[in-house]
Amino acid sequence: MWIVIKKAILMGLTVSFVGLVSVSSARADEWDKKTVLTFSQPVEIPGHVLPAGTYTFKLADSMSDRHIVQVFNADGSQILATVMAIPDYRLTSTAKTVIKFDEVPAGSPEVIRAWFYPGNTIGQEFVYPKSRAAQLARASKAAVPAIAVEVASVDDLKTVPIVAVTPEEKETAVSAAIQTTPVATVTNGSSSMTGTTGTTGRRHTRQLPKTATTLPLIMVLGLGCIGLAVGLMMFARRAIPATL
Repeated sequence: MWIVIKKAILMGLTVSFVGLVSVSSARADEWDKKTVLTFSQPVEIPGHVLPAGTYTFKLADSMSDRHIVQVFNADGSQILATVMAIPDYRLTSTAKTVIKFDEVPAGSPEVIRAWFYPGNTIGQEFVYPKSRAAQLARASKAAVPAIAVEVASVDDLKTVPIVAVTPEEKETAVSAAIQTTPVATVTNGSSSMTGTTGTTGRRHTRQLPKTATTLPLIMVLGLGCIGLAVGLMMFARRAIPATL
């Protein structure tokens, strides 16, 4: 009996520990927004064109108030790009990763405009070099955030001025041309906020699949095993006097 109880307690503690480790990992992902994305065709990010494949996106650990996004290879072992971003807002969140693409000529790599982490209404709108931002603004007929001057190193991203380039190729303050404050949350959001997959040459959003978490089930199983062990222990204590 006591062997069974000890095994139940050990199993419960083990399962609960696994659950706690998974919860810690999930919180880490929530903090840096770590997301693994797979693209079936080349995509453009500021200063780089990524071939079709799998990549890891996450926010950099920066002491500045800037939104700095790092792009890694599939397993996160090699950093491929570090890019600047500004906050992008939407009315409602979704359970899946959402990528916004800008309008580009047919046959060109799709240009990532913004990235939203699952469950977040605040995303990352990428800031492009000024010359490229002007091209994107003309094509999309919308202002595009741009780095005002060339940067020599990643550290410069923490302080470099950011402007908005209009379709007329005029520079203006970002706050004057782009939504830089949260919009009001609504309970019945427009379907355009979640978006559907479009075709190259049109600005669209794409929801990338995300598997539902099993953390609650793991924790319940662990607590159940511990509860069973406690019940067996109480039963054993009551049964011992009766057998004497």
